[in-house]
Amino acid sequence: MATAIAHPNIALVKYWGKREPKLNLPATGSISLTLAPFSTQTSVQADSPEDEAWINGERITGPSAERIFEHLNLLDPWRKPATVSSETNFPMAAGLASSASAFAALTLAGCSAFHQDRNPVELSILARQGSGSACRSLFGGWAEWTRGSRDDGLDSHAHELAPTDHWDLRMVVATFDAGPKAVSSTEGMNRTMASSPFYPGWVTSVPDDLNAARAAILERDLEALGSVMERSALRMHASMMGANPPIRYWKSSSVWGMDAVENLRSHGIGAWWTMDAGPNLKVLCAAEHAPVVKERMLTLADRVEVLEPGPAAHLVEDD
Repeated sequence: MATAIAHPNIALVKYWGKREPKLNLPATGSISLTLAPFSTQTSVQADSPEDEAWINGERITGPSAERIFEHLNLLDPWRKPATVSSETNFPMAAGLASSASAFAALTLAGCSAFHQDRNPVELSILARQGSGSACRSLFGGWAEWTRGSRDDGLDSHAHELAPTDHWDLRMVVATFDAGPKAVSSTEGMNRTMASSPFYPGWVTSVPDDLNAARAAILERDLEALGSVMERSALRMHASMMGANPPIRYWKSSSVWGMDAVENLRSHGIGAWWTMDAGPNLKVLCAAEHAPVVKERMLTLADRVEVLEPGPAAHLVEDD
């Protein structure tokens, strides 16, 4: 049996669209920040009477369980039945993809339970096939997922750009709408790729954003990073809005939140927003400005969390 903990991440330069869906190969690279204290803890018992999956104390069946055990089959095609138990300490409505931390933890715990000695690149490639963004959650701090060009995906994986303690920033997560999305991320990606005239422009714009974000992180230039982060989010959402039919994840409160962040900047508070495929904002700021940003977001949002750079996925038990 082995147990692993992994943390969610938020893409600062966005990932939207796949060049190959089965292997979760992205159309572009991306850069992310791993976030704590939110986490998923997953245990894999490698020799059980039957395959069994538990999430937050409830046994699950159907497609969700099948996805877990298909991933274990990828890790070890000759495995014995396994019991998987997973606990997540953050709300699904926070707008942070739980699948990233879930499949990062499952990959690390599963490989350990199956007595496989995998290096970080191999683990990232495997985690990517469970959930694309999971390849980034294996790393702490600031990570970059390279697009790669190989058909087998062996050159598409994440790596650490800078460690957890590289930069003392905070991510303020403002939840404006906790309801389910009308259009899933997978459906949204596919529709955007198939029908948006803006999508090719989005793809060709990403390499410059990656270069700018990478330099800003290494130089600890918050204004430069914030600017490219907002630009990447806006361009991604613009490509969605150009789809047929259009996809708009924003709510009116999302726009109010954007305006509030820009207003904070005009008063000397260094804060910049990003948004994934949903209405909720994540606001990047210096640690000392987090209380002010949280207070402002609480006037608009149903729930506000303050997160910090988190560590790499790691084993906590290996028997």
